[in-house]
Amino acid sequence: MSLSSPSSSTASAVDAASLLEQRIDKLPMSRHLWSLVLLLSLGTFFETYELALTSLISPGLVQAGIFAKEHGMFGLPDQATFAAATFLGMFVGAMVLGRVADRIGRKRAFTGSILLYTLATLAMALQHNALGIDVCRFVAGIGLGAEIVTVDAYLAELVPARFRGRAFAFATFVQFLAVPIVGGLSYVLVPRHPFEIDGWRWICFIGTAGGVLVLLTRMRLPESPRWLAQRGFLQRAAQIIGTIERKSGLRVEPLMHVTPDERPSVAPQGASPSLFDPLWRRRVVMLTFSHVFITIGFFGFASWLPALLAAQGHSIVKSFEFTFYISLCYPLCPLLFMFFADRIERKWQLVGGTLASAVLGIMFGQQTGSIGIVAFGLGVTVCNLLVAYGIHTYQSELFPSVIRAKAVGFVYGWGRLATVFSSLVIGYLLQTGGTNAVFAFLAACFVAVALLIGWMGPRTLNSAMAKESGAEQPRQLSPTGRFTDSAT
Repeated sequence: MSLSSPSSSTASAVDAASLLEQRIDKLPMSRHLWSLVLLLSLGTFFETYELALTSLISPGLVQAGIFAKEHGMFGLPDQATFAAATFLGMFVGAMVLGRVADRIGRKRAFTGSILLYTLATLAMALQHNALGIDVCRFVAGIGLGAEIVTVDAYLAELVPARFRGRAFAFATFVQFLAVPIVGGLSYVLVPRHPFEIDGWRWICFIGTAGGVLVLLTRMRLPESPRWLAQRGFLQRAAQIIGTIERKSGLRVEPLMHVTPDERPSVAPQGASPSLFDPLWRRRVVMLTFSHVFITIGFFGFASWLPALLAAQGHSIVKSFEFTFYISLCYPLCPLLFMFFADRIERKWQLVGGTLASAVLGIMFGQQTGSIGIVAFGLGVTVCNLLVAYGIHTYQSELFPSVIRAKAVGFVYGWGRLATVFSSLVIGYLLQTGGTNAVFAFLAACFVAVALLIGWMGPRTLNSAMAKESGAEQPRQLSPTGRFTDSAT
């Protein structure tokens, strides 16, 4: 018979969870840990492949007579409604399904989201009208939105804090390998009809096959040990951490205080704090508006690049050629970011990247020659990639594990909803004001992000480093739902 009271038992569970998280943060970035980051990144590879379809197969759909170049659904180009359906689905996935990852675990949520967008993309490849394609794209977007939120939380919880920037940069490298690959495939396949099948359908079939491959490899991924520790599954968390320690050449420490049969609820669902708790409110507001403007600026340039080049008078083949050259820097830039990812404060990386994107984007819109288009297009893309990698790393550090997926899903989702309407706005601006009006709009969005993060954004890099040395102990949820001063 145990002589310990329920409160003392729960307190020991909280202590054990804290010790487990400290063990994670003491891990070296071993080959085994990098392999887990790689497996997670393969999921985002095909997620980016799917997102790239939004712009790269649209000209093929126009060429096939399925999409109207002008005055399609709602009186706008069908590419606008195609992009809107994608991002509306991502909004639903991030807001509704994203928080499910806080309940069922990162691994199961990751698997379900991949399965959903893989099946929806396969269905889209079999459609013959714009409405059917948009409906399938909406469903695929739900899976994409849930996946991005889950991977952000998953990666942040699996990697020690002092290596988090480099891990996100490496994941971005793997993720954006998809851009030149799908760009090259589109360049070769979209204008053609291999085996009497439209080239854009082949692009979708290839993406579906990749999604199946990721599903087959996901079994090697463990559940997030931080999520397990926060949920009270301390023995399972200890086993996973012990495996990582053993494969990293470290001595495995036993889990103390909790017997194998105990599964105390360290952070029960009912105790999960509100996102508008005073501790998180400013961060939620700042990230919500930042995501709105970043998503508009990033996807406004990337998704509409072939159409914008075509609007400047370039042929469809030439537009794809320019897009392919520009896309080559997508996987290369994150490798460069790894050199300073954990050395320069995250918020200033974001401020610098957004301001540079605004300036270079305006200059890109003024180019007519091939050299200028490629040079300034590369400049905008480099800065956009810095912002894309930076915001995912930054937001993952601003919330504890118990609400991380819910918080990231909330702020991320509003950005995707904004893109639904921005796609329609960009389509309207392109028809009425030309490419200059589009680039001015995108630049204004990036300037807004720089102002928001520069003014409201907290510093995270120095805090993470201090935490590693024990100099700073962020507040954590206690079993009663209150915050303590113990480390997370």
